[in-house]
Amino acid sequence: MSSFKVRVSKDYTVFSAGHFITYEGDKCESLHGHNYRVAASVEGPLTADSYVIDFGVLKKLLRAICDRLDHRTLLAQDNPLLIIVEDGSSICVQYREKRYMFPRDEVILLPIPNTTAERLAEWIGKELEVSLHSMGVGTLTMLEVEVEESFGQSAVCRRDYSGS
Repeated sequence: MSSFKVRVSKDYTVFSAGHFITYEGDKCESLHGHNYRVAASVEGPLTADSYVIDFGVLKKLLRAICDRLDHRTLLAQDNPLLIIVEDGSSICVQYREKRYMFPRDEVILLPIPNTTAERLAEWIGKELEVSLHSMGVGTLTMLEVEVEESFGQSAVCRRDYSGS
């Protein structure tokens, strides 16, 4: 029995963004940035047209997600160690004595507990899943997203849909 997998990773499925993470319960990185590269893979049966999914569709959806993150500061709104307050055209973030203020239109609030590569891969995967579902693509058996934050340093989130 054959199985099929499609993967896309293009020079435009990238984004540059600033972030910081909290870790070990009492530490917080300095604000810094990465030039992230994103790849997505899907597995599933072949359609009547003999492909798992049209490459063009997957590239377009992934690029749209990356474009939303590009040139933004990524903030983890579900991080219990951060106090995030929207104040008109600004967003104020506090971690203990550290305070940051950003223009609202330069920030994306993500419903994740930390802006690690792992959580970014998970969030991007969920966004991709929603987009695919809204397009009626429901025959996939696996969705995998890889987020590389620097050369040779990446995280992968894989969701299996066996039996769906």
